[in-house]
Amino acid sequence: MLAMGIVGIYLLWLVIKALRVYINSHEVRVEKKATRKSLAEALRENRVRCKMTQEFVSETIGVSRQAVSKWENGTSDPNTSNLIALAKLYGISAEELLKSVEHSAGTAKPNEGSEKTV
Repeated sequence: MLAMGIVGIYLLWLVIKALRVYINSHEVRVEKKATRKSLAEALRENRVRCKMTQEFVSETIGVSRQAVSKWENGTSDPNTSNLIALAKLYGISAEELLKSVEHSAGTAKPNEGSEKTV
């Protein structure tokens, strides 16, 4: 009986510890959501700029139309090879596409933390 009590207290302690980590990660979750939203907006804006449909984009790069929709809604993110294919299709470099995401999220700055010592 004592062993079950100790196990119960230990499990309660683990749950409390996990909740504290989750609560303290709020800023990270908000930042990730903003970045995902920005990438989604950038993908949609480029597709519309090129006057393409989601179906055309999906057939061209070899994914489902639902995948393109999820990328543009921010539900999921394209993998690296799909991101490169999208950038080529839209006539921009992948760096340009990601650079617009970094600046609109307001979190990353070019060369931040990479000062050179001469």
